[in-house]
Amino acid sequence: MTINLVVAVTDGDWFELLRSRSDLTEVNFWAPSGATFQALQKGELFLFKLHSPRNFIVGGGVFAYANKLPLSLAWQAFGVANGVANPQEMRLRIARYRSLDNSDRSDFVIGCRILTQPFFFEEKDWIPVPPSWAPQIVTFKRYNTAEGDGKALWSAVNERLSRQRVFAAAEEPARYGEPQLIRPRLGQGAFRVLVTDTYERRCAVTRERTLPALEAAHIRPYGDGGSHEASNGLLLRRDLHSLFDAGYVTVTPDLRFEVSRRIKEEFDNGRHYYELHGGSIYVPARADQRPDVAALGWHNENVYRG
Repeated sequence: MTINLVVAVTDGDWFELLRSRSDLTEVNFWAPSGATFQALQKGELFLFKLHSPRNFIVGGGVFAYANKLPLSLAWQAFGVANGVANPQEMRLRIARYRSLDNSDRSDFVIGCRILTQPFFFEEKDWIPVPPSWAPQIVTFKRYNTAEGDGKALWSAVNERLSRQRVFAAAEEPARYGEPQLIRPRLGQGAFRVLVTDTYERRCAVTRERTLPALEAAHIRPYGDGGSHEASNGLLLRRDLHSLFDAGYVTVTPDLRFEVSRRIKEEFDNGRHYYELHGGSIYVPARADQRPDVAALGWHNENVYRG
């Protein structure tokens, strides 16, 4: 098979901060313009190139997902994995790229390319840009592994990754084999963004659509064996998320919202929540993104207070 690769121009400060953080399992390669990105499919490689005159490919990651997000949500989801030290610095950088006044307090919408398994080459392993790279490119260029430069890039990147052991053995591209997709291992940030979009940015129970009030909830917590997949998530209003995690509410395997009697018993309150009891939740259209029945059963049996 053949796959695509993207070589994207990156900010030097973004690169330097992230390569100093060996603990990161995902990064957000963001664009200040909020542009839509459709150049790759999940599991293809997204590579970083420094600004001219340092015309080298210096690292990359496995492409997992892309969309447009308000700055506030991007920061909540990824923190320093956005390649900046704090949200104020991120705001200033976006304003500079957009030629706006630094005092602009807008919740800028930015384009996000979410990458997992990020890797950063040592300087001795930096890869010169291919001959077909044009100096006037300011965003990115796509290559295909069936073509000369794309094939050469795949081989060069693959050789370095095989030495770094970036991927698990079952996922590592064969050193001299055909190019193949790599299964992205989604992290917490990617999970938040994916679930937010899967539920159309509306609460699964109330259909509330005030984005700052919504949170992605794991049905089965990651620490208890749950995954960072859409099928293990629900988008809930923040108060419902807290109650769900604490076991005061649940969603049954037949996709109905239930409220524990313990809210009334312990807090002498909860009328608003009991009005939601027994209602069907919204579920995504795609079968593979709908709540996993086994995970819901686990929550009912192990978390819900009944």
